[in-house]
Amino acid sequence: MKHKTITVSSSLEARTAALFVQTACKFQSTIKIQMDDKEANAKSIMGMISLGVLEGRTITITADGADEDKAITETGNFFITG
Repeated sequence: MKHKTITVSSSLEARTAALFVQTACKFQSTIKIQMDDKEANAKSIMGMISLGVLEGRTITITADGADEDKAITETGNFFITG
């Protein structure tokens, strides 16, 4: 299991949430996003929208599985580059 904490460079609106979920779904690993006391499955569009990720907030990405290193890197980059 791998963790990465980052500061979000741009808010996750519905369209970008859908693109993020597509990115997360490429991986076999289980991927979770945590912000404050909320946690969501990164492969769930409703989960990601309900999380309400905003620019400047800190999130923690957790991946567990065979491709967890690549999953952490690519999903993390999505939040850094927007």
